[in-house]
Amino acid sequence: MRPRHARVLLVPFGLVAVVDLVSLATGYDAGHTSAKPLLMPLLAACVLVRGGPRLLVAALLFGWGGDVLLLFDAEPAFLAGMASFAAGHVCYLLLFKKSTPRARGRTGTWLTAAAYAIALVVSVTLLWPGLPTDLRAPVVGYSLLLTAMAYGATRLGFVAGLGGVLFLLSDTLIASGVAGWPQLPRPDFWIILTYVTAQYLLVRGVMEVSGARPEVLLDVTSGSAPAAP
Repeated sequence: MRPRHARVLLVPFGLVAVVDLVSLATGYDAGHTSAKPLLMPLLAACVLVRGGPRLLVAALLFGWGGDVLLLFDAEPAFLAGMASFAAGHVCYLLLFKKSTPRARGRTGTWLTAAAYAIALVVSVTLLWPGLPTDLRAPVVGYSLLLTAMAYGATRLGFVAGLGGVLFLLSDTLIASGVAGWPQLPRPDFWIILTYVTAQYLLVRGVMEVSGARPEVLLDVTSGSAPAAP
């Protein structure tokens, strides 16, 4: 029954994500405020019922903490939310370190590491002048940790690596708004779209490597459930 349970939980995760994105696209703030806090708990529940790593669950729950805190339009909440996401990145890094021996042959090359390092330096250099003075040090520290997580995700293969890239993009979009850069129409829509996709792909990538049978996280329409282990 566990695969079927995971499928049942994944359906509301997808529906809530759609509600959140539609709410953001249409400017329905109440829909976003109601839907956003449900996303990561539902995804974490999918991981739990499939016996996924506890560090993965912890990373998602720290993401949930950041999601809730960033709903408040105040600098202390922003800093607390950033700290919660940072704790989630630490969980991911520890998880990637544990999982790397099972992903031999997929380790990112030094060229990949150099590309992430260059991206970090360029983004921080461009954002720095527009950031409030009291946020510069926290943003730089967080950016270092986020970039390390995104690079570490490449060790688990393409799916997790793409998740890391999208997480990096999502948080860069947030930082560009804080720095006062011109924004795309409905900027929060693009932030949430890249963020939710990133978390889902990171879960997929970790589950593939951990042997927790990630196929159930994609097969949400099939009428038959795979046999439980």
